[in-house]
Amino acid sequence: MGKRTDYISWDEYFMGVAMLSAMRSKDPNTQVGACIVNQDRRIVGVGYNGFPKGCSDEDLPWEREGDWLETKYPYVCHAELNAILNSIGGSLQGCTLYVALFPCNECAKAIIQAGIRKVVYLSDKYRDTDGTVASRKMLKQAGVELVQLHPEKNELVIKFQQ
Repeated sequence: MGKRTDYISWDEYFMGVAMLSAMRSKDPNTQVGACIVNQDRRIVGVGYNGFPKGCSDEDLPWEREGDWLETKYPYVCHAELNAILNSIGGSLQGCTLYVALFPCNECAKAIIQAGIRKVVYLSDKYRDTDGTVASRKMLKQAGVELVQLHPEKNELVIKFQQ
């Protein structure tokens, strides 16, 4: 009997951690997770989109439309920023960020400043928005490698009981 052959790739594993993190998000519309990995394939940070620590999920709005202060947008921290801020300490120089959705322009700034050198993403559904166009422009100028992941598996199933 040889070793298993149906194991997941490193990219699928780390994207799976990002997707599992996204399941912590309380956002009713968009759940995004991120996972930062160092050159030794060690996870050094994870995050998901949500309100800052100490800010109530009950008292702040989750709406997408309306008066800006009555929407989620001025309050939500994106998954990428949370992963950077939640990192275990030390430098993120040369790390890879796995994220479900291509980063916005604000997260791109944090990614670049943190020294992350590669972004692996699943979806690019906002590709033509100004924020994503600006993000891609900055990331490319800063020499951050951008890779859209096309996993071999459509899903990963986690069972808590055998």
